[in-house]
Amino acid sequence: MPEPVLTIATWNVNSIRARLPAVLSWMEKRQPDLLCLQETKVEDALFPMEAFEAVGYRAVFFGQKSYNGVAMLSRVPLEDVQMGFSDATLNGQKRLMTARVFGVRVVNVYIPNGESPESEKFVWKMDWIRHLRAHLDVIAAPTDRVVIVGDFNVAPEAIDIHAPEEAEADTLFHPRSRAAIADLKQWGFYDLFRLHHPEGGQYSWWDYRAAAFRRNLGARIDHIWGTPAAAAQCRACEIDPTPRATERPSDHAPVIATLACG
Repeated sequence: MPEPVLTIATWNVNSIRARLPAVLSWMEKRQPDLLCLQETKVEDALFPMEAFEAVGYRAVFFGQKSYNGVAMLSRVPLEDVQMGFSDATLNGQKRLMTARVFGVRVVNVYIPNGESPESEKFVWKMDWIRHLRAHLDVIAAPTDRVVIVGDFNVAPEAIDIHAPEEAEADTLFHPRSRAAIADLKQWGFYDLFRLHHPEGGQYSWWDYRAAAFRRNLGARIDHIWGTPAAAAQCRACEIDPTPRATERPSDHAPVIATLACG
């Protein structure tokens, strides 16, 4: 018999209402068990949950008007769904949700971009990552099966961004951004994509300008990480760039991991 698996995908859709047909089309083709979305850009009352329910997915969401927002679309049971940080003062921006799926704690994040290294928004980015690491200690342990997914807004290594020698002034590849994300990883994670793809040149985000997608001038800032228990069960992890080539796409591509769940 085939090994039972759980497929977990992450995708910054850059407005779920603008991208709804594309997301539904991709889900029909790839059939993920769980799709974690970021930058949904819609308040909860207007989230298009009926469209996903019609194709067999339960939708849970934590959103706000025009900015940020995260959601989970699942065709398998979701348990212990939690929205945001346990400290409610940190939830002015809707960027975090967690749930348990078949015993795996899934953490869905949209880490702030940071705008520029000289800005207050960059300070907030560093603080937000620190708060996230502290929150992990509240909800799980590194010995658990934990998977953290989402738009991290950081390319961790030189092979994760085109022209790295020119990118260090960018918040996506700034040394402080990389140090902060490395500290988060030290909580107890493996990069599941890198377990299967040690080579460079594969990206998950391309700017809309300068024909960046066609020229593959991108960055790998969308990630799926797992604790050792989750990584041991990871059978595959890939980036699917095909939606980025469609009409009016998100500037991000989905990332998909396959975990054994038997």
